[in-house]
Amino acid sequence: MARTKREKFIIGVDLGGTNIVVGAMPVDGSREISMRAEPTHSERGPEAVVDRIVAMLEQTMAEAMEQSNAARKDFLGVGIGAPGPLDRERGMVIVAPNLGWYDFPLRDVIAERVRLDATLDNDANCATVGEWWRGAARGGRNVVGLTIGTGIGGGLILEGQLYHGASDVAGEIGHTTIDSTGRHCKCGNYGCLEAYASGPAIALRAREALDRDEVSMLRKMVHDDVDAITAATVYEAANKGDALALEVVRDTAKFLGTGVANLLNVFNPDVVVIAGGVTKAGDKLFEPLRAEVKRRAFRPAVEACRIVPGILPGTAGVVGAIATFKAQKLGEV
Repeated sequence: MARTKREKFIIGVDLGGTNIVVGAMPVDGSREISMRAEPTHSERGPEAVVDRIVAMLEQTMAEAMEQSNAARKDFLGVGIGAPGPLDRERGMVIVAPNLGWYDFPLRDVIAERVRLDATLDNDANCATVGEWWRGAARGGRNVVGLTIGTGIGGGLILEGQLYHGASDVAGEIGHTTIDSTGRHCKCGNYGCLEAYASGPAIALRAREALDRDEVSMLRKMVHDDVDAITAATVYEAANKGDALALEVVRDTAKFLGTGVANLLNVFNPDVVVIAGGVTKAGDKLFEPLRAEVKRRAFRPAVEACRIVPGILPGTAGVVGAIATFKAQKLGEV
């Protein structure tokens, strides 16, 4: 009698400045298992963050084993997505401004703690791969991904392969310059896209508008505590028709459209996928964004490309981290 082949699993970790998301998938990527998110609390230091990741990994494996009748030996390893720049060969986070980390050996620390093989890649690369493997960018051959959250990350898939560049910093789209004398960015530069269109930057621009005594429902939504305004608050107000919030969203679309138009002219992708909380703004963001791209980029590049929101909210980074582990360790996606 033939033995039934046991299902194998890979776990993914998406480490962000605000949240950590962990989940598992079978090797074929057919379903998501035990996805969970917890606050990062980066202010407590990298060791405390690692403790949290390890606890989440153990919880995920326990739940996956319960759901799938699997054993610990059925878990092949852990794919980790983290903000960079990174040294993938050594498994190091070289610098992560939104975490305050420098030269931290994240991959090997995690691997040792959970006694599983591990890989490390950029979190935005992972989100892009996730949307390409199982999300909105499926079928694309040349894909540009943007992830908009605490910062703005990016990923590049060129001719069906994730592109890392000469020193693992390809795709740092958030730190491309859209205004040479513009706002100061956490990276130390001025005028970075991230300084205008990341989640915190969107909230900051809304607060600045309120400081000019402009009328908005935003004050009421946060009970006059303007410091409590987040990008999500702005999206919600925009969807309710608030004029100030709509203006902030339209300006965000122009900033992003400028950045995306540059990418179209450089890489000529067939898909640009934009993931993160900004997708909650819906057509109020994407319609003016596409119009700005059309105004700025070459027509053949615009006609060849679809600009779409991600469809794996909250899990694209985990799915992509799993896919990058699969690519590096099993030689396939």
